[in-house]
Amino acid sequence: MNTGDELKAAVSARRDLGPEFEDAVVESFLEKMGQEVDRRVDERIAQRASRAPARDRAPDGQRLALAIVSVCLGTISTLLLVLLGDDRAGYLVPIWGGLIIINAIFNSGRSGGKSS
Repeated sequence: MNTGDELKAAVSARRDLGPEFEDAVVESFLEKMGQEVDRRVDERIAQRASRAPARDRAPDGQRLALAIVSVCLGTISTLLLVLLGDDRAGYLVPIWGGLIIINAIFNSGRSGGKSS
């Protein structure tokens, strides 16, 4: 029964039962309307939850690729800085630190999940 039908039934019941049952009819109608509102809210919440994008962990392939690229870049920059000399080895800490931070940010704060 929709809300319009419920209201008509409540008004009809009030007419049939008389004014002495008015409070009971109104309370019954309001209870039914409260249940209907709750049902609709739950329905909307469920719809929004199903439409929300999944924030799953990046696929294992992407995480592996980032790790491989990071190690390669770190290794190449280490070799270049060591081979070039001239006290450029001081740049190694920020380079490796940056690579570690990038990997940590990419792999943290995400819910667990299998790769797709």
